[in-house]
Amino acid sequence: MNTPSAFWAVLPAAGVGRRMGGVIPKQYLDLAGQTVIDHTLGLFIADERIQGVAVALGPEDAYWGETRYAAHPKVIRAPGGAERCHSVLNALAALDGLARDDDWVLVHDAARPCLRRADLDRLIESLAGDAVGGLLGIPVRDTMKREDGAGCIARTVDRASLWHAYTPQMFRLGLLRRALREALEVNDLVTDDASAIERLGLAPRLIEGHADNIKITRAEDLPLAHFYLQQQGRVHV
Repeated sequence: MNTPSAFWAVLPAAGVGRRMGGVIPKQYLDLAGQTVIDHTLGLFIADERIQGVAVALGPEDAYWGETRYAAHPKVIRAPGGAERCHSVLNALAALDGLARDDDWVLVHDAARPCLRRADLDRLIESLAGDAVGGLLGIPVRDTMKREDGAGCIARTVDRASLWHAYTPQMFRLGLLRRALREALEVNDLVTDDASAIERLGLAPRLIEGHADNIKITRAEDLPLAHFYLQQQGRVHV
C-alpha cells in the first residue's frame, strides 16, 4: 500500500527588507504585539496537516531566537542564501531524511502574515491530486501599463489573462528541488518557485485566493496588515 504524501512548509526568511528603510528586517517588525513572522508561522504550526516547517534564516540573524516559535518542535532551521531561490533550496535540503521526494512542500513568504486559513485549505484541497502543483494568486483587476525605460508609458498591457502571483506555492519536494537546481546551474535567479517549475515546461495551476494576502515590503503595509488581521479575527483592537 502506498503511503499518502505528507505536507511540509518552507519559509524563506533571510531577507533584510531594504525597501522598509529600517534596521530591523521586516519579518521581525512588530505587528499587533507579535513579530510578522510569528503571525506567518502560526498558521502553519497550528495546521495538523503540516508535518514541519523549514525556516531559512540569515547567518547573522540576531532576532530569530526571541520569536514565539524559535524552539517549536515542528520548526526546522535552515541556512539562508544570497537570494530567495537559494534559501528555498537550502530549506529543502534541511528536510532530507524527514520528507520524501513525493511529499508536498508549500513555500510561503515570511512577510505574508495575512494568509487566510480558508485559502490555505483551498490550495491544499485543489492541488493534492494534481500532477504538477500550483500557487495562490488573484486575477489582475487594474489597468496595466508597460514603461518605456524613461518613465513614460510604452503601451497598455491586456490584463485579461494576467494574475498576481502569491504564496503559498505548492509543489512536490523532488520536483521543486530539481527545478531550482537546474535554474541555478544557468544562474537564473528565479523570484518564485512557480518560475522554476515553468522552466521545466510544466504549467502550475492558479488557485484564486484573497487580495488581503499581502507581502509586507514598505512601512505603510504594516497598518494595512494589522487591519486585515483584525478583519479575520486573528488580532483584536
